[in-house]
Amino acid sequence: MAIEDWSRQALPAMLDDIRTLVELETPSHDRPALARGLTAVRELTAERLGPPDGETRHDGGRYGDVLELRYAGTAPDEVLLLGHYDTVWPAGTLAGWPFAIEDGTMTGPGVFDMKAGLVQAIWAVRGLRALGLPHPGVRFLFNGDEEIGSPASRPRVEAACADAVATLVFEPSLRGALKTSRKGVGVFDVTVTGVEAHAGLDPAAGASAVHALAELVTRLAAAGAPERGTTVNVGLISGGTGRNVAAGLATCGVDVRVGDPAEMARIDELFAGLRAADPRVTVSVAGEWNRPPMTPNPPSRRLFKEARAVAAAQGWELAEAAVGGASDGNFVSALGRAVLDGFGAVGDGAHARHEHVLVGHVPERTALTIGLISALA
Repeated sequence: MAIEDWSRQALPAMLDDIRTLVELETPSHDRPALARGLTAVRELTAERLGPPDGETRHDGGRYGDVLELRYAGTAPDEVLLLGHYDTVWPAGTLAGWPFAIEDGTMTGPGVFDMKAGLVQAIWAVRGLRALGLPHPGVRFLFNGDEEIGSPASRPRVEAACADAVATLVFEPSLRGALKTSRKGVGVFDVTVTGVEAHAGLDPAAGASAVHALAELVTRLAAAGAPERGTTVNVGLISGGTGRNVAAGLATCGVDVRVGDPAEMARIDELFAGLRAADPRVTVSVAGEWNRPPMTPNPPSRRLFKEARAVAAAQGWELAEAAVGGASDGNFVSALGRAVLDGFGAVGDGAHARHEHVLVGHVPERTALTIGLISALA
């Protein structure tokens, strides 16, 4: 049986599995809910593939645990299948937005980002076995903190990819295209401390933190360089205690995206050099680079060429895309390892109420994964 035919026949069962995962809400900051969700992912994997040949559950501390499951292959090497089970949606969202399938579209919190992708990954391995195709060993890594920057799971991701011949990330596709470039992300907080004073009785005695921060926000915004793939967004701002008080404290939250790793150093220098015009005002910066850029390294370019050949053999053309969002694939790329992202669902609306998956593409994405893993044997 052809891979594509097998994947189409498996679709009804895959949709049932997607429903199972979507109907278990897994907000990134709800550890009990994450534990229930990860248990469901583990049980679903074992139900579809049998008991794993190796299993490790890493304690995530106050974040979701990380689960690694290993299944032996028929050929040397190992492929890492990477996906997160946490979502951005708070508990209770499902009550007002239940999972549904209508007119070829699936909706529900987390269905696109990225529970459909998890199911496709599991069923791809089932397909390899059902069809008797040669394939390397497979390691799944399921983490529960990707949506908040992978603070607990990053070292697990980096360790897991070290011995893998390829890492496939099951984040959503971009209208069917694989993601071969992603921006790096920096998250920073700027705190300005001034001198409080009565704005009417003694204005000269005050040094407004709000006024100083306003000057700095202009400098931060001007540091964006879209032509180099760099954006700087001041998304949060707060300060002061009253309209008739020279503010003693003001803060802002800054999101930075870079496509070129060299830009990270330039932005670091910008933050290190932030000063207020009024010498009575002090400025401090906290934060870090949450993820390095994902740039197409030579192993990843070779891997995409292989994936495109698999798609062509299945009768369709596979595209690639560069996107502004980041994922755990960024960590893999920064280590110089072969990685492709976007093997998950075709649809739209990540982190939005119009989040949805196009049902007709689920077999196609699963068949692509089956073909690529087998080609790596």
